[in-house]
Amino acid sequence: MSTYILAIDQGTTSSRALVFNASGNQLGVGQQEFTQHFPDNGWVEHDAEEIWDTTLASCRAALEATGITGADLACIGITNQRETTVVWDKATGKPIHHAIVWQDRRTSGYCTELKQQAGLVEKIQDKTGLLLDSYFSATKIRWILNAVPGARERAVNGELAFGTIDSWLLWHLTGGQSHCTDATNASRTMLFNIQEQCWDEELMALFDVPAAILPEVKDCAADFGLSQASFFGSAVPITGMIGDQQSAAFGQGCFGAGMAKSTYGTGCFLLLNTGEDMLKSSNQLLSTIAYRLNGQTVYAIEGSIFMAGATMQWIRDGLKLIDDAAESEALAEATPDNLSVYLVPAFTGLGAPYWDPDARGALLGMTRDTGIKEIVTAGLMSVCYQTRDLVEAIAADGAVLSTLRVDGGMVKNNYVLQKLADVLDAEVHRPEIIETTALGAAYMAGLQQGLFSSLEEISEKWQLQQAFKPAKDESWREQQYQGWQEAVARTRSQG
Repeated sequence: MSTYILAIDQGTTSSRALVFNASGNQLGVGQQEFTQHFPDNGWVEHDAEEIWDTTLASCRAALEATGITGADLACIGITNQRETTVVWDKATGKPIHHAIVWQDRRTSGYCTELKQQAGLVEKIQDKTGLLLDSYFSATKIRWILNAVPGARERAVNGELAFGTIDSWLLWHLTGGQSHCTDATNASRTMLFNIQEQCWDEELMALFDVPAAILPEVKDCAADFGLSQASFFGSAVPITGMIGDQQSAAFGQGCFGAGMAKSTYGTGCFLLLNTGEDMLKSSNQLLSTIAYRLNGQTVYAIEGSIFMAGATMQWIRDGLKLIDDAAESEALAEATPDNLSVYLVPAFTGLGAPYWDPDARGALLGMTRDTGIKEIVTAGLMSVCYQTRDLVEAIAADGAVLSTLRVDGGMVKNNYVLQKLADVLDAEVHRPEIIETTALGAAYMAGLQQGLFSSLEEISEKWQLQQAFKPAKDESWREQQYQGWQEAVARTRSQG
């Protein structure tokens, strides 16, 4: 029996593919970056065909690096950038417009108009768990259908297909035989009712999205189709699909209510499992689907920070205070713990729980003895404080954080993880494998294919590399956090 799994991790700036074995060990990787298009202010687009080409090339590179062929693969799992919207011609498989990326803000004016409708924001949140925002797919689909001549009529006639990137890749892998998505990706469209687990007719009418273009929604572990034999030398079952942040949580084994992961990359996404109950946020967080297996839905609450690793990139490239992000750890270790300098990295506004797009960055509390190490440390600490902002909002919504499992590039920094534990007053766990996004897709596909028998078996594969325990007292924690809150207040936009 074949026991290798190909995991596709299609991200915002690059397409990656990794080969795992049935023990969850990474064996080979392929990666290709692709072009970012910025046709207008606040617009972000991708060429969906380039995404497909780079994904296929990455898959082939990963197999070559591992020394195996398609015949050795048991299954394929897909994880992807969420919300990014593609509309294509079913007959030709060609997109009718560039993909509109999750970061794109072209429909924000339309969203502002909709917010004037009494009760609409609440209705959308009740049905989808989401805030009414251009971030999600619904308004992007509407824009494409209105902008491309004849597209709306063709959509109604069933000639076009919509998909997030998972659906787009699946369509091409199966030679147009499968037009499906999974529940986690569907939950990010603002068209999917996450309580009733179906496309919502009222929302489809609101956003002018015809039912004929929508994909079938399946469990995250399901039979999605077979890849064409010509791609990898053999037809391979595609048996797992899940959005990237949910996949990272799955790869981290966050299967119990209260378990949470935080991914520290360019930004930061914190996802906390809330079990079988959808927890509606009163604090500007998102309710979403963590995963759906065997028709059973597990929910999560999610908060996002725009600037994590990106803050350190700015300190390195913008201010040129360091040559490499790795230098930051030693500088921070040499800085007193009662630092009163605060960097609020609101360069593109503030994300959850503030959602203040007009806030701007600030460096506060400087004195004559403030130097490079203090500014660098303030940058690192901003990640810890912003995470606490999310945890405080989650707690106010009634969810309790037990431990925090972390992944992403920044988690190599021991100083950050220790201070994270201190600021949160919670244990922070760094796993042996930090490639958790791709690993989650591999686990999901392997679960469907019988390589893994249960969530319990997958849980047992998670291995702790290091636990960081709180080492500061309550007075330090509250004094430092109060200073951060005061700094944030001074950066907020008025009104």
